[in-house]
Formats: sequence, structure tokens, C-alpha cells
Amino acid sequence: MHNNYYFLRKLSAQLEPVIKGSVISECFSQTKDELVIRFEIKERSFFIKASLQSEFCCLFFQDDFNRARKNSVDLFEPLIGLYVEGITQFNNERSFAINLSEGYRLLFKMHGNRANVVLFQHQEAVQLFRNHLTTDADIRLDNIDREIDFSFEAFEQNIHDLPALYYTFGKPVWNFLERNNFSEKSDVEKWQAIQDLLAYLKNPMFYIAEVDGNLLLSLFPDGHILKKFKQPIEAINEFFLTYTRSAAFIREKSEALSRLKTRLQSSLSYLVKSNKKLQELQRDTHYKEWADLLMANLHAIKPGQDKISLPDFYHENKMVEIKLKKDLSAQKNAEVFYRKSKNQQIEIQKLTESFQAKQKEVGETQQQIATIESAADLKALRDLTGSSGIKPKAEKETPLPYHELVFNGYKIWIGKNAQHNDTLTLKHSFKEDLWLHAKDVPGSHVVIKYQAGKKFPKDVIERAAQLAAFNSKRKTESLAAVSFTPKKFVRKRKGDPAGAVVVEREEVILVEPKGM
Repeated sequence: MHNNYYFLRKLSAQLEPVIKGSVISECFSQTKDELVIRFEIKERSFFIKASLQSEFCCLFFQDDFNRARKNSVDLFEPLIGLYVEGITQFNNERSFAINLSEGYRLLFKMHGNRANVVLFQHQEAVQLFRNHLTTDADIRLDNIDREIDFSFEAFEQNIHDLPALYYTFGKPVWNFLERNNFSEKSDVEKWQAIQDLLAYLKNPMFYIAEVDGNLLLSLFPDGHILKKFKQPIEAINEFFLTYTRSAAFIREKSEALSRLKTRLQSSLSYLVKSNKKLQELQRDTHYKEWADLLMANLHAIKPGQDKISLPDFYHENKMVEIKLKKDLSAQKNAEVFYRKSKNQQIEIQKLTESFQAKQKEVGETQQQIATIESAADLKALRDLTGSSGIKPKAEKETPLPYHELVFNGYKIWIGKNAQHNDTLTLKHSFKEDLWLHAKDVPGSHVVIKYQAGKKFPKDVIERAAQLAAFNSKRKTESLAAVSFTPKKFVRKRKGDPAGAVVVEREEVILVEPKGM
């Protein structure tokens, strides 16, 4: 709230008798978005430093300032030698003006990331400190004052949009009210809460407080109170110094905790979903049971059947209907179910391993959160985040679009999905690589990486073809047709869906689908 109207009017009221009658002797900038003005008051100097950075806009007042010999630029030259006649605080606005001799006025517009200092001569803006805010040149000083209707009638009429009516409150005030259940109160209780708040704002004390992980200068007791002041200049000076010292610590601690809590929530969600999936897989034994039933009833199954009903000796001989592939024998159908059951067990094993690893990660993350929360200062925090691996990566690592298998010294890459198929074929493959795909059905692109001076061995092509068949709609067939060709004969047409390509020349091999 250090740029809130209610604070600025107290600040400008205290500042006026300090600088009234003084002469401006210097106006300069040493860093971007920072303006320093020197006032000569009898036998001493007084400085106003306006730090107008987008992330932190604040005023600071001091009796001493060491100007650098280099990288210092004089600004607002017409100000030099002018007398301060007084200060105008604009009504219901986050702005005040220092009134100077010869019709000059220096406007301090404290609008957060759009804050600026503007020099006026009479009513015309003649210089801007932040020149990129070009619309500030159109400001009219006689139009800045604003009025607010604080009557109960206006309150009732705007009950559903009070922030628009009481726009001078700002977010910290409304956040404070909401933390005190403002939206759940009756209209009468809301009115009383606003009257109590206005009493604070009109005759405030000044508090430096930590609220929701942020350091604030507040006009009412809120959050964790660090310091309390009676005078606004003393309060804002201490706030400026405290903020610059500790804001980095508070910000970095909050960011570190936020990242860890996001990671923890993601891990916990994964555990819930994985546990549910694991329980479903462990209960689901029908593939093996169907295979056992088929093997026990081979004599009862005729060639070409696409289904059969058999007594289920696993479940009190209740009849169960089993769908068959009519082009396969009963034994081959049983082999298909046994293979599916085996893959199911592999999936259970992998899922169990992932579940256990994620449980370990949850424990480590919870420990890291507790450690970060115990950090007392910025050095301790940075030591912890640096040593525990909590620091964010500069860029999120992009996962590879393929799985890799090495067979007889050759790398075989299998696309993960349709989008990854495009990336694998168009960005990760070269014209000499061998490209494979299950013929006439959707499936993964498969690439065998070329080795200079060598022909692709037949067994390597067969193994890659097995993978292409397994990662396609032909996965359950006993034999599948797979196309293969040098990658230079594969192209993609504009507008084709993900994974769709045109193959200009190809050979075909028949293989049994087989996974990694």
C-alpha cells in the first residue's frame, strides 16, 4: 500500500513542510528507472529518490546521497534553481505534485508499473522521465482530482461491484477484507466493515508486515507485523530498505515452496491414479483364465469359430463367453491370451516399480518442503536450494519423441505417438536411415539409424519390423506385413494429419509382431 492514495496523502502532507521554501540544485539518474532530486534546505540537503522499476515502484527520502562520477545523467534541467512553493495531493488519486516557482510543477504519478515523473509548465507536460509512457504527455493537472460517493445509498446501489465504487482501496485492502469473510457478510455487516476500514485509512498507523509471503507497507494491522510507525516518511524509508534486503528472500522462498508443492501435488495425484490402475490390473486375471479354459477344452472348439461358451472352473462352472479369432486355432487363440496375460504382468511389475519410486519421491519432496520452510535468511535458503536440487531448470527438458532399442549394434527408434512420429521422421531421421511402418494400418514410425559404409543386416530389419508391427493395429496378428524403405523416399504433404506420410518406394516383409 506504499503507493495507495490513503498513504500518499499522509506522505505528501508530511513532506510539504520539509521541502517548502527549498531550492532544487540537482536532478539526475544513475540507473534505469531511478530518479534522484536534491533539495537545498538552509545548511543541509534533502533527497527524494523515485525508484520506478516495474517490479518495485517506491519513493525513498534521505539527507545524504553519494552521486557516482560515472554513468550519471542530468535530467529535468529547467528545475535547477527553482523554489518549492508547496505540494498538491490530488483527491482520490495515487499522484501528487511539487509546486515550483515560475509556473513549474513536478508530478509524481505512482501507478505501479506505469509510474512516472512528469514536469509541467503551467498545464502543459514538457518532459517525461519514462518517455515510453507517451500518453502521460496528455495528462491535464486540473482533471486529476476524482470524487467518490461514500454515502450508504451509493453503497447499496453498487453492492455487487464495490471495488469499482471504492477504487482507491486497491487489492491489498480487498484481500484483507476477503480474509475476514467479507463476501459472506450481510449487506449491513459489509457496510460496517467498510466504515471501520475507512477509519483506519483516514487516521492510520503504518505497519511493515508479511502477508501471504509478500512484504507490504500497510495502513492497518494485517498478516505478520514486523514493524510499526507513526510517521509515513519513516515508514516508507524503512519499508524500502527492508524490502530491498528481504524481498528477494521472501520471493525466492515462496517460489521454491510453490515449485515443491506443485511437484508434491502432482506426485500424490499420480499415486492415487496408479494405485487405482494397479488394483484393477491385479484383479483382472481373465486373459490367463480364458487361455486355461481354451487349453482345457481344445476338443470342443471347432476351426473357424469366432466365439465359444465354456464352463468356467474358476468361478463355480458358470458359463463364460470367450471371443476368438476365427482364423486362428484354439491353441493359437490360447497363446494370444497367455501373451496378453504376460504383458499384463509386465505392466503390473513396471507400475509397481513406478509406484514405489514415486512414493520415495513424495517423501523426499515433503522433506525438502520442511527444510525450505525452516530457512531463516537468503543465504541459508540459497545454500539449501543449490544443494538439494530445488532450483528450477533454465528450460524444461523436451522428451525425446521415440523409444530406443539397440539390436546387434544398430539403434532402432520407435515413435511414441502420431505427433512424435512426425518429429521422429522429419526432424530426427536422415535420408540414409531405414524407415519402417506396419502396412495399411495406423502405427508407430520405426527408424533404423544408418551406419556409414554398412548395409542394414537382415536380422536387424526383421527385428525393427517386429517392433513396427507390435506398435500398430496389427499387434495381435500372427504375421503382419511391414513396409520398409530408405527415409529419403518418405515425405509429408501439407495439411496431412499427424503421423500421415507418403511413401514413394517400398519393400514389404512379413514378421511376427514382437515388442521390446
